[in-house]
Amino acid sequence: MTRRHFLGSAAALAQDQARPPNIVFLYTDDQARWSVGAYGNKDSRTPNMDRLASEGALFERAFVSTPVCSPARAALLTSQPSFRTGIRDFIDVRREPGLGLPVSFPTWPQLLQDRGYRTGLFGKWHLGTRPEHHPTRRGYHEFFGFLEGGNTPMDPFLEVDGQSRRVNGSLPDLLADSCIDFLRRHRNGPLLASVHFRAPHGPYGPVPEADSTALNGVTPSTPDVKGLDRKWASSSLLAYYRSVASVDRNIGRILAALEQFDLHRNTIVIFTSDHGYMIGHHGASGKGNATAAPGAGTGRRPNLYDDSMRTPLIIRWPGVVRPGRRIAQMVSHLDFFPTLAGIAGAPVPHNYLPCGYDFAPLLRGQNIPWRDTLYGDYDMYHYYEDSMRMIRTSRWKLVTHSSREVQHEFFDLQEDPGETRNLIGSPEHAANMRALRRRLYDWQVWMGDPRRRSPDEEM
Repeated sequence: MTRRHFLGSAAALAQDQARPPNIVFLYTDDQARWSVGAYGNKDSRTPNMDRLASEGALFERAFVSTPVCSPARAALLTSQPSFRTGIRDFIDVRREPGLGLPVSFPTWPQLLQDRGYRTGLFGKWHLGTRPEHHPTRRGYHEFFGFLEGGNTPMDPFLEVDGQSRRVNGSLPDLLADSCIDFLRRHRNGPLLASVHFRAPHGPYGPVPEADSTALNGVTPSTPDVKGLDRKWASSSLLAYYRSVASVDRNIGRILAALEQFDLHRNTIVIFTSDHGYMIGHHGASGKGNATAAPGAGTGRRPNLYDDSMRTPLIIRWPGVVRPGRRIAQMVSHLDFFPTLAGIAGAPVPHNYLPCGYDFAPLLRGQNIPWRDTLYGDYDMYHYYEDSMRMIRTSRWKLVTHSSREVQHEFFDLQEDPGETRNLIGSPEHAANMRALRRRLYDWQVWMGDPRRRSPDEEM
């Protein structure tokens, strides 16, 4: 590069950064942290996710507050736990037709919209189907996608210009097509493009041939769990990785479009998932409302395991984030609201208190005081009744269950990062457990958790 070209590029970058940054928010469904190559997976094929990590920041410890779809999405948008939004389990519109994200809670896309951003949502909503819950009432100018939780990987039913109809093609491709068209039309910005992929949620396929053949020759490693049906685990993982590949390929298409439209220098690209997932891990299949995996037991497995709570989180921010940065601090989906509002210069209503923190200083490499404790909650009432609460530090993790059929859990994450040995009845760790239980109860009181119970009653 000549000196003249270098100075020209530097001037263009400075001019871009003087404007509010565009935001492309890439959000997958049921995608585990362990499924991404940048997090150490040798079987999955994720070159574009890995590219974002090499060009941006990878968060080593990113968590959700509830490990099931609808409450996780509500927390992401509002920075409130599920017992505050009232969306405590996934929304089943057939049994709960009126349930949706309450209009009393602002969303960060609304704040960006008020700031002058053009906003579009492409993909899954799952936060209510009534008119007042529609994405175009909750912060998005445009919506191309589906309101309920389920859809098909091929030839899905989608809302297009306000009307639902079947659209031919691969769902990830269709969502990326619509996003790319949005980027082209609003390239003068500022813009927010939220792409809420349905993949790799089951059913995992069919996927286009390119995504299927990307895994040719791969025999996936399976979790080391006693009794696990390894044939089932291997074939399920292979199908899951093919679905992940269908997302990754389309992320590559969106990144190419940002360059084509000269948007890449002033666009923050965020990649994450709505919660984690298990395919044989802990002998389970699914997320927070998992079932026992074949060969590893029977029945429901309500849980707040790290594999359910932990997500990939990768952010590229040219000129701000040093390429290849790894961020070790624990962050939560509750943090997106204050972070993105702050980055966009969008004021938060004076009477609204987000429950998360602004992690933009971490992206900038600043050494700031940060949380040493995370909390989680899940009031499971579909399939099984169990209210779960979690407190997690870097060393210890305590999970309480309301169901008397499920034992409370206490893990030493330093000695047992895989959460394989429950220490709840260990006299050696009783003092640590009691101290965390008291802290969890204090948090519940402070947050107004209606399911709080005194530690003296419970343990």
